[in-house]
Amino acid sequence: MTEISHGRVLRIAGPIVLSNATVPLLGAVDTAVVGQLGDAASLGAVGIGAVILATLYWAFGFLRMSTSGLAAQAQGAGDMAERSAVLIRALIVGGVAGLALVAAQVALFAGAFWLAPASAEVESLSGQYLAIRIWGAPATIALYALTGWLIGLERTRGVLILQLWQNGLNIGLDLWFVLGLGWGVPGVAAATLIAEWTGLLLALWLARDAFGPGLRAGLARLRDRPAMARMFTASRDIMGRTVLLQLSFTSFVFLGARFGDVTLAANQVLMQFLEITAFALDGFAFAAEALIGQAIGARAKGATRAAGRICLQYGVGGAAALAVIFALTGTAIIDLMTTSPEVRAEARSYLPWIIAAPMIGVAAWIYDGIFIGAMLTGDILRAMLLSVAVYAVALAVLVPMGGNHGLWAALMVLNGVRTFTLWRRYPKVLALADRA
Repeated sequence: MTEISHGRVLRIAGPIVLSNATVPLLGAVDTAVVGQLGDAASLGAVGIGAVILATLYWAFGFLRMSTSGLAAQAQGAGDMAERSAVLIRALIVGGVAGLALVAAQVALFAGAFWLAPASAEVESLSGQYLAIRIWGAPATIALYALTGWLIGLERTRGVLILQLWQNGLNIGLDLWFVLGLGWGVPGVAAATLIAEWTGLLLALWLARDAFGPGLRAGLARLRDRPAMARMFTASRDIMGRTVLLQLSFTSFVFLGARFGDVTLAANQVLMQFLEITAFALDGFAFAAEALIGQAIGARAKGATRAAGRICLQYGVGGAAALAVIFALTGTAIIDLMTTSPEVRAEARSYLPWIIAAPMIGVAAWIYDGIFIGAMLTGDILRAMLLSVAVYAVALAVLVPMGGNHGLWAALMVLNGVRTFTLWRRYPKVLALADRA
């Protein structure tokens, strides 16, 4: 392990923050391009189709995190054969999962439209969109593995290049296919499909050293049972944690709907602040994954402690800066997001919760990165189980007492308990680095 420094953390985190900033831009361009068709059905079809695929792909998000931690530890241990094997195993899982989605597309899409029916025109257009986009499933899920591998090896500039290429190409092809050639909804789908597959090729090139001289040794490790079991266990734990977290946010939305359309809309506006926070601070959690993983792999306790401390410092500093920005500009941001006077007034009344949210939640996000790097994924899952249980109690007590304020308070409790439970388990991370 080379020295853990502030500059090293920033070199990892900076490209991730810039990469994340391109994500909402693509969605905005997709919407704007389809909006030029002047057809509400086309706009709705692309929106519904994108949500269906995002939900399907989200189930495989664990592949990014588990690959990151395992690759970082192999890198720290100087085990180049295992470093290659980690990526190849993950690519096999991603490819098989993607092909399974392609094979099951008819049943999956029929089930989706049964759960969320739309007009006949929207379903027809969305079906065209999905029939094209689904062929990108193997590439998209394999990209989770490649992105995680690059992050684990601190190659976040590569992640930024990859994101800029995919989103830039997607936007350019959107404009050409839809506005230039008049392909409509299928044009949007084709643009994304091409961006996904070319993105996979670029990512494989960025990770080309995994397939270099050490490839034969890596292939020989593919059936290493302890390594396979570790990958399976980590993936299972991370998936369980993610499902619980998603259910928590889903319950927040559903319970907020009970307070009427205005409150529901206000909550939706305010949730965008939380997305901004996650995009801005994700880089430091990813830095923790890479540096903690490598330090654990190298059995370097001092580096493990330094990596955790510096990532937490930058996370807290970033959260404090966001809290100040939200306090100073939150009202103006709300006004940009909605023109409804009622929604604006309602959202402003809950703005103090948004100002507090970054400081309450940041440690939980950074600790997630630390524990993923250490591959203590069982601790992440157990911490989330306890946090969700306390969150459920908080909802039962605080919502009847405070209405929507109680709902926001319960969400803060969720993140607070996540921080506390992972902090209590943090000594296990340091203990891992002590093992010979």
